[in-house]
Amino acid sequence: MKIEYHKWFSPSLGQDMELKVYGYYGKPLIAFPAQAGRFYDFENFGMVGAISSQIESGRVKLFCVDSVDGQSWTNWNSHPADRAWRHQDYDRYITNEVAPFIRENCNHSQEKFIATGASMGAYHAANFFFRHPDIFDTTIALSGVYRLNMFIGDYMDDNVYFNSPLDYLPNLDDRWYLERYQKSNIIISCGQGAWEDEMLADSHALKRILETKGVPAWFDFWGYDVNHDWPWWHKMLPYYLDHLELPAFSG
Repeated sequence: MKIEYHKWFSPSLGQDMELKVYGYYGKPLIAFPAQAGRFYDFENFGMVGAISSQIESGRVKLFCVDSVDGQSWTNWNSHPADRAWRHQDYDRYITNEVAPFIRENCNHSQEKFIATGASMGAYHAANFFFRHPDIFDTTIALSGVYRLNMFIGDYMDDNVYFNSPLDYLPNLDDRWYLERYQKSNIIISCGQGAWEDEMLADSHALKRILETKGVPAWFDFWGYDVNHDWPWWHKMLPYYLDHLELPAFSG
């Protein structure tokens, strides 16, 4: 498997940022790490191995990005407004720096990407998809929460609101967004076992919202033995990738 390491100074964040790329060809799959995680977690926790056949066959090309959760939503020593501003910096990093990098890395052969992640990574995967359907046409969100209350309580401002899918989606009636959602692949999954209660509740809430908007999505709730942990996510992600129409590279 071809593996690349990249690092550059991010103007959006004002610091060095790192990422890794796995594979030669395929639809770009951006993997967001779990809470306060790093770009190497997908590899270290075995997820790269779990989807190695999809990478090696050229169905996907994996891009594992870093997080700044410890500077934003999980920076417990910072005011929620400051955390939200820092997340906006991260949003600019992904959309203005990482997305163009991926297009160039793929020789401009791919227009839109898949966003995925587990736990906090699932929040990012869903939020980036819903906010930027011009960049993403697929999200595979595993065991995520889709509101920010557990991190910042009841505080609300525009930057919080527009990064909390369960808050902004009910009021979203813009056809530009809704038509792109309707043409996309939305996969939201979680277990019903240990440590999944909040994720399960948020997933059901998101399901109700999308149904009222006429947006098709696959909500998949696994069994009561399926807990919030990597061994189950190892099973989920390749399962969902196999259900997408992603042709293997034949060149």
